[in-house]
Amino acid sequence: MDVLTKMVTFVYDMVWGMPMLVLLIGCGIFLTIRTRAVAFRRFPFIIKNTLFKVFDRETHGEGTLSPFQALSTALAATVGTGNIVGVSGAIILGGPGAIFWMWIAALFGMTTKMAEATLAIAYRDIDEEGRVSGGPMYYISKGLNWRWLGKVFAFFGTFATFGIGNTVQSNAISNTLYESFQIPKIVSGLVVAVIAFAVIIGGIKRIGAFTEKLVPVMSLFYIIGGIIVIIIHRQHLGSAFASIFREAFNLRSASGGVAGYTMMLAMRNGIARGVFTNEAGLGSSPIAHAAASCDHPMRQGMWGVFEVFVDTIVVCTITALVILSTGVWQNHENAASLVAFSFQEGFAAGRYIVSIGLALFALSTILGWAYYGESCARFLFGPKIGKYYRYVFIPLIVVGAVTKLDFVWLIADSLNGLMAIPNLIGLIALSGVIVKLQKDFYSDPLRIRKNPEEWQDLLKR
Repeated sequence: MDVLTKMVTFVYDMVWGMPMLVLLIGCGIFLTIRTRAVAFRRFPFIIKNTLFKVFDRETHGEGTLSPFQALSTALAATVGTGNIVGVSGAIILGGPGAIFWMWIAALFGMTTKMAEATLAIAYRDIDEEGRVSGGPMYYISKGLNWRWLGKVFAFFGTFATFGIGNTVQSNAISNTLYESFQIPKIVSGLVVAVIAFAVIIGGIKRIGAFTEKLVPVMSLFYIIGGIIVIIIHRQHLGSAFASIFREAFNLRSASGGVAGYTMMLAMRNGIARGVFTNEAGLGSSPIAHAAASCDHPMRQGMWGVFEVFVDTIVVCTITALVILSTGVWQNHENAASLVAFSFQEGFAAGRYIVSIGLALFALSTILGWAYYGESCARFLFGPKIGKYYRYVFIPLIVVGAVTKLDFVWLIADSLNGLMAIPNLIGLIALSGVIVKLQKDFYSDPLRIRKNPEEWQDLLKR
């Protein structure tokens, strides 16, 4: 096992080392330049047509879910333990300055996620029964005619799901509920497995219908709790923001090391945790966006921008401000419990908000990733694999709830990172298509394109 652990650790260090982080952020910068920063230039329009149309049930074009249901499914998988544990871990390892670099990763990640959602719609498959399939494996295979690379992505996605989207999440739920409410871990695992089975068995339609109710409720529950703590400690809010910007560019050395080491530590941890929490560039959420009913790929791309904005700029920032305004982080080294202690500094019931929020976030991640993994498996092995995939996925929820998962975490994170490589190749190689679709859409963004051939012709040029 020692040899295997060393091998997996080596792969993990390679996958999540600085070269990968540079590649992920570099892709976002490249796409931002190619699209002439459309996610920033059109941001007011994007918010108007996403946030203010959350309850709009009107759909146009083919697809299984409404645009908001597709977003909810994507957010269900994205808004998870990374928004709590990931942020606290970034602050412990990189200091307050890590939050600034997390924001930078998110700003460029908005364009990356926009590109992913856009291509997911452009190259999706819709069979005779109206079932939708899409994601990086499809836009790589159809857009670049590199089916082998699409299969590489699907392979990593199929098996990463059992870790990052299943056992790791159920483990977080069982540990949290045991520590806060003394609920036996096996009970938590069984309850989560039953809920997951009841939702997943209904396919993407039931997942979308469930997550469109769960995601807003769990997000508002956590956000309101965080805002209450911030208001209580509002006298420290200014110093919290000041520390974020000051420490982000701190060039002092640490323990006699090279000058600038502190800044590099903040940069690396902030970018890494930012990518981990919003998953921009990893290729997971476009699998959900592909199921949306919309008249133009770029219209769903706007929801991709909104996804990263909510996940990192809103939820992660609230977590960070709670931690920094209470000051608990300076004497705390455990990322998993830091947020709970910070909330408890605000008011007595604060730790329960974190516990319930973390459990709901992890549950939603399980539901979203169940669809991702099954979609990848279907691409590799055909549609009949779906029910067998669920037969493996559901019992592993219980296994994860009662098992120590340090080694599983390592494997899951490695496979999760490996998904990014074929996806980034696809995004960069198809950036010209993204630009064409962007120009076509924004030439008249208010017009509903009821005839899909209007934009589909662009894919053939």
